[in-house]
Amino acid sequence: MNAYAQAQRAYSPVNSPTRTPRSTEYEVIARISHRLRAAVKAGDFPAMAEALYENNKLWTALGIDAANPDNLLPDELRARIVYLADFTRQHTSKVLQKKESAVPLLEINAAILKGLKQEPV
Repeated sequence: MNAYAQAQRAYSPVNSPTRTPRSTEYEVIARISHRLRAAVKAGDFPAMAEALYENNKLWTALGIDAANPDNLLPDELRARIVYLADFTRQHTSKVLQKKESAVPLLEINAAILKGLKQEPV
């Protein structure tokens, strides 16, 4: 590629869509879920442990945010998110001990993704 083409490409308008907090949350949860699902399917425990760590970190952040009194979500939704964060932490521990399956964690993430995909009312 010559210098003119490089300059033209560098200064051309960016056509990427504006990201919203909702779309960012969707992308992060989807990416972690994909990694976890792939690791479970492959039977790759080290990769699953890494994906579980990322999922647990995500849910810890969501739980902390939902527990913040300044959070504008409805109280019932905030309580459910805090509950799911706690469940995720406990269940992740059981999965890492090979006492439980990771499937419930994937189901929770899928339900959240479905909710995030819907248009806000």
